[in-house]
Amino acid sequence: MAKTIDLELTRAEVEVIELEARLRVVPMNDNQLSDALKTALLAKKERLAKLRTLHAASSGARNGAEAEKPVPEHAGRRAPLKRSVPQRAKAKTGQ
Repeated sequence: MAKTIDLELTRAEVEVIELEARLRVVPMNDNQLSDALKTALLAKKERLAKLRTLHAASSGARNGAEAEKPVPEHAGRRAPLKRSVPQRAKAKTGQ
């Protein structure tokens, strides 16, 4: 069966990802911005949870025999890149 794309759900997921990314780069001393972003992120996550349940209910009604599994929060995201400092070879001292 073909999966339907709920554009509102997709847009809500993108908004949550964008807010999370913005929250990671907030300057340390900007508490007002940090608090505002955290509040907005909480509201967006609640909205996303509601949209996911609505989407699951509507697709469950069409696919009665197919059971929907809850989508984990980390679904669709790749692991963060590991950053390492390149190691230089030790210089040989000729004595």
